[in-house]
Amino acid sequence: MTSSPLTALSPLDGRYAARVSALGPRLSEYGLMHRRVQVELEWFVALSDAGFDEFPPLAEASRALLRSWVEGFSLDDAQAIKDIERTTNHDVKAVEYWLVAKFAPHAELARSAGFVHFACTSEDINNTSHALMLSAARDEVVLPALDAVLAALAALAHAEAATPMLARTHGQTASPTTLGKEAANVHARLATARQRIAAVPLRAKMNGAVGNYNAHLAAWPQFDWEAFARRVVEERLGLVFNPLTIQIEPHDGMAELFDALARANTILVDWCRDVWGYVSLGYFRQKTRAGEIGSSTMPHKVNPIDFENAEGNYGIANALLVHFSAKLPLSRWQRDLTDSTVLRNMGVALGHTLLAHDSVARGMARLEVDRAALAADLDDAWEVLAEAVQTVMRRHRLAQPYERLKALTRGRAVTRASLHAFVDSLVELPAAERARLKALTPAGYIGLAARLAGRV
Repeated sequence: MTSSPLTALSPLDGRYAARVSALGPRLSEYGLMHRRVQVELEWFVALSDAGFDEFPPLAEASRALLRSWVEGFSLDDAQAIKDIERTTNHDVKAVEYWLVAKFAPHAELARSAGFVHFACTSEDINNTSHALMLSAARDEVVLPALDAVLAALAALAHAEAATPMLARTHGQTASPTTLGKEAANVHARLATARQRIAAVPLRAKMNGAVGNYNAHLAAWPQFDWEAFARRVVEERLGLVFNPLTIQIEPHDGMAELFDALARANTILVDWCRDVWGYVSLGYFRQKTRAGEIGSSTMPHKVNPIDFENAEGNYGIANALLVHFSAKLPLSRWQRDLTDSTVLRNMGVALGHTLLAHDSVARGMARLEVDRAALAADLDDAWEVLAEAVQTVMRRHRLAQPYERLKALTRGRAVTRASLHAFVDSLVELPAAERARLKALTPAGYIGLAARLAGRV
């Protein structure tokens, strides 16, 4: 059978491929090879500028050529490296051999080919490559997708800031809120989570087989290799230098990033479940699409599938992200290989995250507020004003206000008439206060919700 999206083992490469395609060039095997080539060549050029007699500075033409190999790195280039790996059975060494072969036709580069991968262990190349991959995926793909969700939440918060809605604590009627305020709550949480994702420093090291610059000093004992490595990591690659490591960079920064991503995902699971419930209550209708079918047997169905799909994909993503953050900082002695195969799944975790963000944004674009349904629920919940009445009674020092309202309302139907009758019986209250309480409605009992919603 020929390869096809229909035969893909992962739905990210099949059913959902188009929706997560932006991550492919950044977090795939191709993306890893691309970054390895970038790191190898940045190290090579930096060595030429280090002032060693044995490796004079490269001519500008050679530098431009090397830059073009990075900028123009293609699938054919990646396949050529993969072909070499069949012999080496070592992926980083395959990159080195591919570069040396590319150097051969160019006299200046060929003379200095021995400085490709000079004094490096594979993890010097890999850890910097993984950090570059994650940085690009986070900044160029995941955060923009999260920003689209934040924008949708902000729009809902502003548009519905004053739209009253019956709250439900423990699934029971509770003091009213506004639909916009509930969206604002999620926006505030998610904005904080986004800041934490963006702020995680991605660290990298270039210090040799066990982190001590052993080989480096064997070659040039008087050279300040630590300062040199820092310059390469920070100035050439734009990462944060980690000065103390074993063979691997310990992945603490990665773990922090994965935890931050999982936290944002969890916040959005909470939102997806709430929206699902609001759709079930009729607070939201969903815009229909021509030709779309909600059920193979029930023609009336318009299901909240975008929020359901998002919740499911956030769950898969978080299962992986939590595993990454727990596993990656662990390494036996100076290095074991268990992190390598785990890191190859970064794209899977971020792919499910991106797919879920996209589903939430799609789902929110389909929502329409049913104000009549919201108003009907509020008008059928006069018991929620018991809080207001007993609080005013407390202010005026009436005896047993909570207990008296509890006897009136708990487990009993409360109507406008029965509540007003109770208020009228409170002759101890000033007449103006009784009039103010009777003027209250469930829809008007929203506190500062509208003002709070407008802040996002």
